[in-house]
Amino acid sequence: MEPTSGIELTGQARLVDEVRRDLGGSPKRLQPHYLYDALGSKLFEAICALPEYRITRAECQLLSQHARQILAGLEPPTTVVELGCGSGEKLALVVEPWVSSGRLLGIELVDVSVTALQMARRTLSRFDGLTVSLHESTYQEGLAEVARSREPCGGLLVAFLGSNIGNLEPDAAVGFLRSVRAVLQPGDRLLLGADLVKPEPELVLAYDDPLGVTAAFNKNLLVRLNLELGADFDLNQFAHRAVWNSGASRVEMHLESLDAQTVTVAGANLRVQFSAGESIWTESSYKYKMEAIVQMGELAGFGVRDQWVEPAARFATTVFEVW
Repeated sequence: MEPTSGIELTGQARLVDEVRRDLGGSPKRLQPHYLYDALGSKLFEAICALPEYRITRAECQLLSQHARQILAGLEPPTTVVELGCGSGEKLALVVEPWVSSGRLLGIELVDVSVTALQMARRTLSRFDGLTVSLHESTYQEGLAEVARSREPCGGLLVAFLGSNIGNLEPDAAVGFLRSVRAVLQPGDRLLLGADLVKPEPELVLAYDDPLGVTAAFNKNLLVRLNLELGADFDLNQFAHRAVWNSGASRVEMHLESLDAQTVTVAGANLRVQFSAGESIWTESSYKYKMEAIVQMGELAGFGVRDQWVEPAARFATTVFEVW
C-alpha cells in the first residue's frame, strides 16, 4: 500500500514539504506512505487479518502454491528484494522451499517503515543461512542501492506484493515499473501482486470494516501530524470514508470533515480551512483486470513468465521477466 516519492528530501523535511503542498491543494491530500509509522504498520497488519480484507490470504495461498515456480531457473546465487516488506510472512512463503533445499539466498528488504523492516527481519530469522539486509528508504532508492552493490553473477527477483502497485496512479504505476526494469538485467524477474475488480459491496467492505480497524489506520495519519508537526486535528471532527470510483477503477480512502473548521499545522507553518463535507484524500487502491496487469508490465519492458489467479478473492500474482 505504500507508494514512492520523487522528492529528493529526507525525513522531517520531506514530511513538511509534502504536507504543505498537499493540504494546500485541491482536492486536499496526504501521501499514503505516511500511514505507515510504528502504529500504522501494526494497524495494517491487523487489517490483513480481517475477514473482510481477503487480499493477504489470497496472495499467501498463491505464493505458497507456486513458490518453486517463482524462483525456478534464476541463476544462483539468487538475491530477493522485497519492496514494502510488511511482516515478511509473504516473502517467507516464497523462499522457504529454496532455503530448505540448501539453495543460498540473500534477502534485501526495502521499506519506509522501520517497524515493518524489523518485523520482517524477525520473521525471516527463522531460516538458517539466510542473509537479510535492511534499507529504510523509498522503493527506488532502496532498489538502486541493491542494484549498485549486487554481485556480477546471480539472479535477482524483485517482489512487489500486497497490490501496492494499486496505490499508484496508472501512469505513475507504469513509470515505477519502468524504473524497476531499468536496474534489472536479462533473466531477472519481478513478482507482482495485484487485486482484481470485484463487486462494489465487497470492495468497499474491505476498506471500511465493521470493527473500524481501517478507520483507525486512516485516522492515525492525523495523529501522526499532531505528534510530529504540532497540528491540532480533532479526530472526532473527521470521519473515515471508503468509496468505489468505478470510472477510475479504484477504491478511495478519505477523511471527511464533519463541520466547517480550521486546522493549524504549526510545524509546516500552515492553516487549513475545511468546509463541512470536504475531505482529505489519503489513499487510492486501483483494481485491475487480468489483461491490464499484463499490459502494464509489457509497457514497462517486461515479458510475462507466469500468472496465477486466486478465484474466490479475485487476486492475481504475476511473474514478469527481463528478456
